[in-house]
Amino acid sequence: MRYLHTMLRVRDLDRALDFYCNALGLKETRRRVDEKNRYTLVFLTAPEDESLVSDSKRNGREAPQLELTYNWDTEDYSEARHFGHLAFEVDNVYETCERLMKAGITINRPPRDGVMAFVRSPDKQSIELLQKGSPLPPVEPWKSMPNVGHW
Repeated sequence: MRYLHTMLRVRDLDRALDFYCNALGLKETRRRVDEKNRYTLVFLTAPEDESLVSDSKRNGREAPQLELTYNWDTEDYSEARHFGHLAFEVDNVYETCERLMKAGITINRPPRDGVMAFVRSPDKQSIELLQKGSPLPPVEPWKSMPNVGHW
């Protein structure tokens, strides 16, 4: 058995792509538009996983990826807290959070410990950001920043 992808339903595909691609830095690898069944699938991958996706495609299905599913007709997905979260390893959790804040994204659980932070997508899915390697030393403003909202 091997991991293939995680599927998330999104309410606004453009807004979701702005978050996942422009803010988080994922890259679109494939898109499928199904006019008959009225949905669009967009597959994304982390930059460091692009070679894994290419290699896996030669052996069958592409992996590891994030699949965004946009149903053209309105559905209520609530806050999606029942889902849990996605987790991404980052080179520097402080720099990543700073970049996200500059993009207008709320840091719901700041990286006070130099290891972990949480943000939420436009569709309210929780995204965990984990420091690659050893924890960074706790520094301001992060170490005294409070939690905001749900994560």
